[in-house]
Amino acid sequence: MLIYLQNFKSSLWTVIIVCCLLFAQFSYAQDTSETIPQVGTVQKIGDVILIALPVATLGTSLIKGDNEGAWQFTKGLLLTEAVTFGLKLGVNKQRPDMSNDNSFPSGHTSTVFHSAGYIHRRYGFKYSIPAYALAGFTAASRIDSKKHDILDVLAGTAIGLGSNLVFTTEYQQEHMELTYDNFEGNHLIGFKYKF
Repeated sequence: MLIYLQNFKSSLWTVIIVCCLLFAQFSYAQDTSETIPQVGTVQKIGDVILIALPVATLGTSLIKGDNEGAWQFTKGLLLTEAVTFGLKLGVNKQRPDMSNDNSFPSGHTSTVFHSAGYIHRRYGFKYSIPAYALAGFTAASRIDSKKHDILDVLAGTAIGLGSNLVFTTEYQQEHMELTYDNFEGNHLIGFKYKF
C-alpha cells in the first residue's frame, strides 16, 4: 500500500508539472497585445492538439504503469519549454502576422514534436506515426495562421525531438525476457513471457 501511495504521489506531481507547463505555453503563445488576432479553424485545431497530444502521451504512460517513462517525458518537456522560451526571449523575432516578437522558435511545434518523439523513442516508431501526423498538422497550422515561418517550425521540431535524446530511454517490458544458458558445451537461448 505504501509503494502504491508513493507511485501515486510521484504520478500526481508529474501531471501537475505537465499541466502547468502546457498552460504557460498556451497562454504565452497566444499573447497578442499588439494586434487583435484572427483565429481560423486550422489554428484552433492546432491549439487543441497542443494540449491534447502531451496529455494523451503522459496519460498513456501512466495508464501503462510506466512511471519512469512519465518522469522522462516530464523532464524532456521541461527542457523543451526552457529552451523554447529562452530562445523566444533572446531572439525577439517578429511574427509574420506582426502580432508580437515571439516568433522564433515555434512553441506549439516544439511541444507536440516532443510528445511524438517521446512515443517514438520510448515505445517504437509504429506507435508514434499518429503522433507525428498530429505534430506535422500543428506545425503546418502555425505557418497557415501566419504565426510562424518555416525556420521557426524547423527550430521547434529540432528542439522537441532533441530533448528526447537527453532523457528518454527505450521501454523495457518486464513481462518479456530473453534468456541465455550454457551447460556442458550446449547453448540454450530462450524467451520467457509472464502472463
